[in-house]
Amino acid sequence: MTKEASIFNEIVNNRRSIRIYDDKIPFDESSVDRSLERAILSPNSSNLQLWEFYRVKTKAKKDELAKYCLGQNAAKTANELIVFVARKDKWKQHAEFVLNEAKKTFPAKLGKREKLVIDYYSKIIPTLYFSDPVDLTGSLKQIVSAVGGAFQPIPREVTATDMRIVVHKSVALAAQTFMLSMKAEGYDSCPMEGFDSRRVKKFLELPRAAEINMIVSVGTAKPEGVYGERIRIPKEEVIFEL
Repeated sequence: MTKEASIFNEIVNNRRSIRIYDDKIPFDESSVDRSLERAILSPNSSNLQLWEFYRVKTKAKKDELAKYCLGQNAAKTANELIVFVARKDKWKQHAEFVLNEAKKTFPAKLGKREKLVIDYYSKIIPTLYFSDPVDLTGSLKQIVSAVGGAFQPIPREVTATDMRIVVHKSVALAAQTFMLSMKAEGYDSCPMEGFDSRRVKKFLELPRAAEINMIVSVGTAKPEGVYGERIRIPKEEVIFEL
């Protein structure tokens, strides 16, 4: 095992979901800055980066958001609360941005790779992400996928709901990067899914199309903040080799 792997192994093993923090211990806010910057580097579908991160720092705002987190101790005692938001509705402007940035690196004479990138962001992404209010286009895409899939491997998850799930998976990857980074910085965290999403969206003044992926609290754990021993299904039941 390399030195880097050993350090990462320690970070992963020491990360626990903390329910009670010690807010009397000094907290370095710059650790959140660095961790969010690392979260931005997380892998994500088509590099569209359809996420937003909201830091809630002031006591009044934290207290209000903690109420919307159903009064969980993990929210009430945290130094900060970070809301991870999925923004599927921004696919068009993000695709345009990524393509325009990529074009800056293209040679004067476009090759096959450059043309594939242009086609991907100007044709394939709009085909996947565009949907009408009742997603009739999704049904049509399913038919096309089923017909094409009879002859060759083809993506089957093509509806608006499917793409929504894709975006949430990308946001979750960013949240995990953030939590591991906070542990590397010497702090603890807890991902929370118990919250009133409608009130949280109103609190953050988010548009209707935005969705709350999860809320992560951060701080320094109290000994009683770990609720019990870690329990995991035996690896033989979840890891398989072919």
